Amino acid sequence: MDYAEYLRRLPKVELHCHVEGTLRPATVADLAKKHGIALPTEDVDELYTYETIYEFLDIFRFVNSTVIDRDDFARVAYESLEDGVKLGNLKYREMFFNPTLHTPRGVPMATVMNGLADGIHAAEQDFGVRCFLIADVYRQDSPEMALAMTEDVLANRVPELIGLGMDGAEAPDPPEKFLASYQLAGKAGLRRTSHASEDAPPANITACLDVLGCERIDHGYHILSDEKVVERCRDEGIHFTCCPTSTAVVYGWPDLTAHPIKGMIEAGLKVHLNSDDPTMFRTDIGKEYVDFIGQNGYPPELAKELVLNGVDATWLDDSDKAELRREFEAELTTLDAQLVL
Repeated sequence: MDYAEYLRRLPKVELHCHVEGTLRPATVADLAKKHGIALPTEDVDELYTYETIYEFLDIFRFVNSTVIDRDDFARVAYESLEDGVKLGNLKYREMFFNPTLHTPRGVPMATVMNGLADGIHAAEQDFGVRCFLIADVYRQDSPEMALAMTEDVLANRVPELIGLGMDGAEAPDPPEKFLASYQLAGKAGLRRTSHASEDAPPANITACLDVLGCERIDHGYHILSDEKVVERCRDEGIHFTCCPTSTAVVYGWPDLTAHPIKGMIEAGLKVHLNSDDPTMFRTDIGKEYVDFIGQNGYPPELAKELVLNGVDATWLDDSDKAELRREFEAELTTLDAQLVL
């Protein structure tokens, strides 16, 4: 087994993947036809073409306008997990979804959540992959809309719902705007995370930890500009869910050997790799490891460290986390024996 195949076959956890960013182009076309929605191009492979985070968000909204009924949500969740398993040996995921991409279109919250849960159950039965859900506040919504969304999520809660997160364009909307949503989520027993310092200063990381009660940070690349925040997160063992390909495209770090993730690893921060919005960035969880590890010339020991960081960062209870780690370590031992460098 060569190194690229080894990296693709590593067992993986993914904690930063938006289900709405995993739609296969062919599925978008099928759903658009089903619901009588006109596509902006006859070549569906050209749907995912953009140069900035703002262009991406516009396309993100359009693509998801084709997902309407319970079966649609089940289909996209199932296909998303199937792709993760087949393309990157995905074993476990905590998956984001954006309720306010759907409910303002008249889609009931129960339809969204029950549909996603249906797909999760079917994927676990067919592929053995486990998955939970994280409802995301969309930063460009008002705090009032975000709070109403959080209330709606809790009123329609499914067992798969594990946490609250936050995404969207970060720079204009600091995390503390959404304190009420995070307080409500915490009182209801949801775990909390947030996209932070992907497009804003490290002060946003501090706000997420101290104000919102976040337990891990999604992205976090600009942390490197503040050594005190780096030291704090290293000392406290804060996990960062990093995404090489998507941020290389929208934030101008096309050379993965110079990506801030490399500096985060060198600084001793707890990092693991994720695919973010894989089909929309023409990637997958296996490719993320192949590209980032391979281009940086990292040895298998570092690749395995990142994989196990992902296990440690999950919101599983201690016994389930320990069992998952044992499963990963056994599989890694088997893969090591087959690797030819």
